[in-house]
Amino acid sequence: MLTYVVTLQCADAAGIVLAASTGIVALGGNIVENDQFTDPVTNEFCMRTRFETEISDLDVVRAALLQSLERFTPTLGVRLEETRRRAVVMVSHYDHCLADLLYRREQGDLPLDIAAVVSNHPTCRSLCERYGVAFHEVAADPGAKEAAEALLLDLVATENADFVVLARYMQILSAGLCEQLRGRIVNIHHSFLPGFKGARPYHQAYERGVKLIGATAHFVTSELDEGPIIEQDTVRVSHSLRPSDLVALGRDIERSVLSRAVRLLAEDRVALVGQRTVVFAP
Repeated sequence: MLTYVVTLQCADAAGIVLAASTGIVALGGNIVENDQFTDPVTNEFCMRTRFETEISDLDVVRAALLQSLERFTPTLGVRLEETRRRAVVMVSHYDHCLADLLYRREQGDLPLDIAAVVSNHPTCRSLCERYGVAFHEVAADPGAKEAAEALLLDLVATENADFVVLARYMQILSAGLCEQLRGRIVNIHHSFLPGFKGARPYHQAYERGVKLIGATAHFVTSELDEGPIIEQDTVRVSHSLRPSDLVALGRDIERSVLSRAVRLLAEDRVALVGQRTVVFAP
């Protein structure tokens, strides 16, 4: 038996689940997992379904489901579960998030293929070589940003990447690029949004005497750090901790939050609905 993952989004209406189930039954399929949600603001219906069938032809499966769901005009995703999602990772100097993703991938804890790493610095080249991942150093100076983004788009297309991961990539992407890759770029922000923006966030938090610090993984939009949130976490801190202690704790949170967000994307558990996300957590 083969396992398929199906994602569906459309305007809510009676009969969607029945139509999807009918299509799966017609394929000789058996549903093993199903999650659904209707967003009360937009009335958009979201569903993620895993089912088993003996049919190995992806096109046959997709066609049967589309025919059964035709009257709902859905946005439909169909993937053989064994076919892993692919990502291009972007990084600058800080390597902790990239190192965590590479380690989890190597250990089999992250169902994702990291197709390539792009950086505006050479710092992480040796790390990528150690894990056998292609490393591309691309200058991101003010006069070179357009060429850098064109190279990124070409790399995404060439590597057939499903999404881009900003693993502490310290450059602002253009509005045009954000729009072209809408819903396909995830960033880790070194703060619990909304919060201390700009440089030295942990020092700002220290100066304000915060009792919680955190990190936020979100989709990238042209509005800096305002994209739909995928995953967040916090840790309690006390007055006895210094800025360096907060930085160390923050890096731990950044690693775990980004890896969870990337795993959710790799397993097709995130639906983008307007400025919000629907996350079908395992």
